[in-house]
Amino acid sequence: MSTAIAFQNITKKFGSRAVLSDLNLEIPRGKITFIVGKSGEGKSVTIKHIMGLLKPDVGRVIVEGQDITDFNHEQLRQYRKNFGMLFQQAALFDSLTVGQNVIFPLKEHSNMPLSAMLARVEETLTQVGLPNMQHRYPTDLSTGEKKRVGLARALVSKPAIILYDEPTTGMDPIVSEMIDDLIVQINKDIENITSVVISHDLKAALATAEYIVFLYKGKVALAGTPNDFKSTKDPIVRQFFSGKVEGPMEFL
Repeated sequence: MSTAIAFQNITKKFGSRAVLSDLNLEIPRGKITFIVGKSGEGKSVTIKHIMGLLKPDVGRVIVEGQDITDFNHEQLRQYRKNFGMLFQQAALFDSLTVGQNVIFPLKEHSNMPLSAMLARVEETLTQVGLPNMQHRYPTDLSTGEKKRVGLARALVSKPAIILYDEPTTGMDPIVSEMIDDLIVQINKDIENITSVVISHDLKAALATAEYIVFLYKGKVALAGTPNDFKSTKDPIVRQFFSGKVEGPMEFL
């Protein structure tokens, strides 16, 4: 397995509570990886370490062969150009058109001519199933359309890694399935792109992921393919994926 992201003995405390505790994990390059676990188990903290928004108390974060743990502000700014991020609520600017929202990262981080930027915006909107939508405003869009515009904005800079933060939370089942299908299609269309999905949606993880990391008590309880999770005898993993209250899993 070729590794895109590696956590080496990561510990992160908030006060006296260790959210990540000597965490070791590897995220494969060019695959769709779901990071799952119950609330408070460190999923969002993990993604913030990948982005360099948090630094570990102990351990190293290695991304595409670079140790980013001690990067300064300017190094992090350059490093983040390799990422796309789809936020939970899409996080669009309501005062800007769809086209202006999608072009925003290119204007901020590239020296492309405007004509090339506009062509790239249309190409990306078409990729997510929203051609000829540049002049509409977010308030005119459905929830699913807003999500797809957010995804187009995340993809417009051709990132090596795209992070999805709870992409289907609050969505109805039809829109959720559409977003999951889009995640799969993006990974098929863009060679070697690495997708990391933070999710509570266990059905989507088993159906969509190529690799799953299950966090429990700040560590990896199990990492592997969907088939590894379906066949595991681990009682904690089985309890979590069955959705049952009764079992060995501890609740805060």
